Amino acid sequence: MRGRQSSCCFTGHRPAKLPWRYDEGDSRCVELKSRIHDAVEAAYDEGYRHFLCGMAMGCDLYFCECVLALRDTHPDVTVEAAIPCPTQADAWPADQRERYERLVATCDFETVVSSKYTSSCMQRRDRYMVDHASLLIAVFDGSPGGTQYTVQYAMGRGLDIVDLPVVTARSCGDEADVLF
Repeated sequence: MRGRQSSCCFTGHRPAKLPWRYDEGDSRCVELKSRIHDAVEAAYDEGYRHFLCGMAMGCDLYFCECVLALRDTHPDVTVEAAIPCPTQADAWPADQRERYERLVATCDFETVVSSKYTSSCMQRRDRYMVDHASLLIAVFDGSPGGTQYTVQYAMGRGLDIVDLPVVTARSCGDEADVLF
């Protein structure tokens, strides 16, 4: 069932805002992926079965991969690619575009919120996800942008929010290294 009460959406930063950028072998990225995995597992344990992902580079794709892995062991999980426009990945690096296309093809549902790129299609996608969920998992460092917009919109809509702060230093255990 894809009801709002059993649905979870996600927001997070793109590589340009992450300290490791595209280096997913960086210990901070590996640790973040582990925390995303744990948050997705916890959401499942709380009864969430439908997961919406905005399919942007970076954290969105990490989230999508975690949920697809969860679906491998829990066939009652569904994954929805919430796509802002058909050309979302056209200008991406080839490896990221191939990853995006593979993940979208693996999702259970694909929702395109705008038939063409507009200056507001990303926000429309973000509102769509929040409006169709009751839980938001967020990788957010406090900086302005689309992730901040989505977190604020979710707060205004009364969603429960799981915050996964970005770790900036390589020593992942030190509290002083966490932003938010």
